Amino acid sequence: MLRLRTAAAATAALTALTAAAACSQNGSGGAGGSGDAKNAKVAFLMPDIASTRYEMYDAPLFKAKMKQLCPGCTVLYQNAGADASKQQQQAGSVLAQGVKAIVIDPVDSAAAASIVRTAQAQKVAVIAYDRPIPAIKADYYVSFDNEKIGASIAQSLVDHLKQTKAKGGILEVNGSPTDAAAGLIKKGIHSAVDGSGLKLLAEYDTPGWEPAKAQDWVSGQISKFNGQIAGVVAANDGTGGGAIAAFKAAGDPVPPVTGNDAELAAAQRIIAGDQYNTISKPIKIVAEAAADVAYKFMQGKPPAAQTTLFNTPSQLFTPTVVTQENIAKVLLGPGGALKVSDVCTPTYAAACAKLGIK
Repeated sequence: MLRLRTAAAATAALTALTAAAACSQNGSGGAGGSGDAKNAKVAFLMPDIASTRYEMYDAPLFKAKMKQLCPGCTVLYQNAGADASKQQQQAGSVLAQGVKAIVIDPVDSAAAASIVRTAQAQKVAVIAYDRPIPAIKADYYVSFDNEKIGASIAQSLVDHLKQTKAKGGILEVNGSPTDAAAGLIKKGIHSAVDGSGLKLLAEYDTPGWEPAKAQDWVSGQISKFNGQIAGVVAANDGTGGGAIAAFKAAGDPVPPVTGNDAELAAAQRIIAGDQYNTISKPIKIVAEAAADVAYKFMQGKPPAAQTTLFNTPSQLFTPTVVTQENIAKVLLGPGGALKVSDVCTPTYAAACAKLGIK
């Protein structure tokens, strides 16, 4: 019922702004514009601040690429703070300001369908970013392959548990139930776990991807399955960090725990041996690709699709699993997403040295 109420409230918020936004229709002949994009506006709407990546990486990288492509263009950046209604209001606001394209990572994938309808009615292109919008055909979708992410982190954990002959079963900590990308990751996780021969003890869909909620749930499972938890498949680094915190708070040894996003804190946990893996999906790749796609729509030149997902033309990139074995090369090497100086702080200096990271 919560999801239905959230979607209804979010839709109502956008409907209230539709009339104002309609006053700013750009009058172009196709989605995004008729070709003159030299001084156009583009919106970049991100979902939350629970994942540090949006403020630290996605937004700055998107802005930088857009400035390179179109020095006179303006990026209207907004973060919804995990509030679907707020994101609807932000969408109405940028439409009222006359944007030619909206790049959106939806808080609620179902509720975001109304944003797509309203924008497309005004011939404004909508590019779904990172998370898809299954209920309606957006103009384009740019992301890493989320189902493959889930399968990769889970298979990596399954292989490790079998290799080490670990005893017990697996906990599964999924992402937000309102995030379609989380659903794809969940599907990928099950593709690796269900046929593995390892017992799935329990699973949980984490509201808003909030680490504290993941921690609370895992704490309860530690009490319920005392001594039976061999590993935890967590859908991202935040929920993985929450799971690790739960074991430490309980005073129990931390089993192998997965992650996704290659956040700085996750890299440090991997180096320290607290987290087993994460996913390297260089945000620079998707942020720049989204800027390029948005600019093409703004010019009235929609790009060709590499593939299709949820009936939407899509560009999906392949992620890389990161463990202690390849973290130096993948995340900290030339072109890596993180700097050794940021990761190997005094607290982690000894662990870095042990892995030969300088």
